[in-house]
This record gives sequence, structure tokens and C-alpha cells, in this order.
Amino acid sequence: MVITRKNVEYMSDFLKSEKVFADRKVFYLDLKENDRGRVLKITEDVNGRRDTIMLPMSALQEFVDTLDEFLDYEEEEE
Repeated sequence: MVITRKNVEYMSDFLKSEKVFADRKVFYLDLKENDRGRVLKITEDVNGRRDTIMLPMSALQEFVDTLDEFLDYEEEEE
């Protein structure tokens, strides 16, 4: 993927990117690849303050399964 910033083009290691908007937050989900493999980079932006985690693809299914458990729990509580 080629990205342009300030009229400079460079190759990005991003394979796919998505944004999720929630309240006053923006979550950036970026699938990246480096010499060690693929990772999902999740960045939370709240009024310009950013926090990021890097999730190896080898852990992604367990992460998704755990999120599903939280969703199931939330539905049971309603």
C-alpha cells in the first residue's frame, strides 16, 4: 500500500485498515506485516491522546473468542 503524507510517498506495511467510532473515541485497526509475521495494531484515540496494543495473529482467535464471551455475558445481563 502506498501512503502519501506531506507530498511524500512511501510504502506502508499496512495490509488492511479500518476505523471504529464509539462515543468520543476512534479505534484504528491496522493489519500489519513485518519480518516476524502479521500483527493487528489497535489504537485508541481520545481527543488526540493515543494508546496502542499490538496483537500477534497467533493470538487473534483467542482474543475474539474472549470478546464474544463478554458480549454473551452482556446480553445475559439485559
